[in-house]
Amino acid sequence: MALHRAVILAEGVYGNLNGKTAHGLVRYSKRFSIVSVIDSEFEGMDAGIVLDGKFRNIPIVGSLKDALKYNPKVLIVGAATDGGYLPPSYRPVIGEAIKNGLDIVSGLHEFISDDPEFSELAESSGSKILDVRKMFLKKQEFFTGEIENVLSTKVSVLGSDSAIGKRTTTIMLTEKLKEMGYSAVFIATGQTGWMQGAEYCALIDAMINDFVAGGIESEVVRAWKEKKPDFILIEGQGGLLHPAYPGGFEIIAASRPEAIIFQHAPKRIYYDGFEKYKIPDIEKFIKLIEILSGNRPIGITLNTEKMEEFEIPYYINEYEEKYSMPVEAPLYTGVEKIAKEIIKLHENRVGKNIIRRGIY
Repeated sequence: MALHRAVILAEGVYGNLNGKTAHGLVRYSKRFSIVSVIDSEFEGMDAGIVLDGKFRNIPIVGSLKDALKYNPKVLIVGAATDGGYLPPSYRPVIGEAIKNGLDIVSGLHEFISDDPEFSELAESSGSKILDVRKMFLKKQEFFTGEIENVLSTKVSVLGSDSAIGKRTTTIMLTEKLKEMGYSAVFIATGQTGWMQGAEYCALIDAMINDFVAGGIESEVVRAWKEKKPDFILIEGQGGLLHPAYPGGFEIIAASRPEAIIFQHAPKRIYYDGFEKYKIPDIEKFIKLIEILSGNRPIGITLNTEKMEEFEIPYYINEYEEKYSMPVEAPLYTGVEKIAKEIIKLHENRVGKNIIRRGIY
């Protein structure tokens, strides 16, 4: 099946944390073929080189006019702004894209399809407008406890902050487990994960709070019933103690993971977007995870932002020695060491299930 050719509108955000939707799509997508990124600051550069030094043959252009040369069929809003509002400067670009017949995909809280100007333009041009969060507003399933019937080993990647790489690590682990001969399913919990092609998704910040736990549970249960995978990996959201984006509690409670991986950026001092709030020591998060889930994390993954390459092995060794668990920097080392730890836990569970139930 051919992927939809897409340009990402990331003007002014591709080089910072507000560009995380664009970053995720440049790294990985099974729903769209990314043909270019719009951000005039990096015009003429490759999106992969700017992002993490890896050439991906995705040119960064300075305008929609330049992007149209690559024959996109879709314009994706690649900004993830505080509060999910559409940047005013994006309006003329989106309007022009619609006039040129491009479909629009957005994961913002501000729904483009509800805007009279854009709706009128789309009606004239035949363009479609898809607001990803809007798709999940009526996902209203209450928690039932059926999660206890899921025999897959469930793994969640939680973090000390938002925009710290939890989704990327979760996808990398999913793909690595498949590469190592196991069946694994990724459960997205945010709009970017859906855009990247996740088959199972509970977009928790678009759902009514009463149904968040049920939404997570229902996707995990559905994945188990349909695929019977060895592993189900659930993307974390926000930060466990972030003042504006607290996340992780509902994922622990609803998906009841057997394994938790903890993602952390050692050189990040303050919470994303809130420089009056310092990120606590990692030991506090580990204790919190133990209290909430009953188990310590089985591994730590590091976001290497602001690190020189020579520092990365030092941090890995320091954290392994200090916390007595495997540590990796996914974008630098990959995730095989963490995957092996997950497999070890899984094989132990499988053995116990066979003895206790006579089945798996």
